[in-house]
Amino acid sequence: MASKKLTCLDCGQLNRVPEDRMTAAKCGTCGAKLLPGAAVEVDLATLQKAARHDDLPLVVDFWAPWCGPCRSMAPEFSKAATDLGAQARLVKLNTEQHQAAGAAYGIRGIPTMAAFAGGRERARQSGAMPAASIVSWVRGVI
Repeated sequence: MASKKLTCLDCGQLNRVPEDRMTAAKCGTCGAKLLPGAAVEVDLATLQKAARHDDLPLVVDFWAPWCGPCRSMAPEFSKAATDLGAQARLVKLNTEQHQAAGAAYGIRGIPTMAAFAGGRERARQSGAMPAASIVSWVRGVI
């Protein structure tokens, strides 16, 4: 039976999940859902581990709380996460709390989305977008 590796977005543990159990999969260490169905806030270490190891595409929204366009895109990004289901995981990284992320990923403006698959960045998109456009962009790059 085929399986995929997924990093727990809560505790950072790497999990191997059978493909037929993806939607109900929970972390073997902390019990958190591996596909939460919404955008999840992560720290830099979890992002780096998931971007390197996960078999499921990972889309990151680099944002900050003081950014108006970031705040307006937040509900759209969460809606896109729900719409994409098990096709990709969507996460958010607060660049104000994790300032090293901006330098590590070359973030020049926010909001910026980056899509990771196969251990490397595949695409990048800057600017606020509605959920339908986010879903379309993600499907186009994964």
